[in-house]
Amino acid sequence: MYSVSYIMKDAPDIKPEIVASNIRKIREFRNYTQDYLAAKLEISQNAYSKIELGYSKLTVERLFQIAAILDVKVTQLIMADYSHGVNLNQLTE
Repeated sequence: MYSVSYIMKDAPDIKPEIVASNIRKIREFRNYTQDYLAAKLEISQNAYSKIELGYSKLTVERLFQIAAILDVKVTQLIMADYSHGVNLNQLTE
């Protein structure tokens, strides 16, 4: 299985820290707790926290799981509006 970091090596505009930040921002926008996402992913809250802090490398499979839980497209997790991060207005449309 390829990690997101491996896939993103040829896409210099996509940075793991942006992905981690977008995950956190969307989770907070949805009013989900880290405990909730951790339970859905069947990992500990500590392990989930490391995802949001960018300490853990995400696999493509895990990225798709997180996108499904947050009810967003994977592209919304990996792309950024560079002035503000993820565009939360797109999530309500």
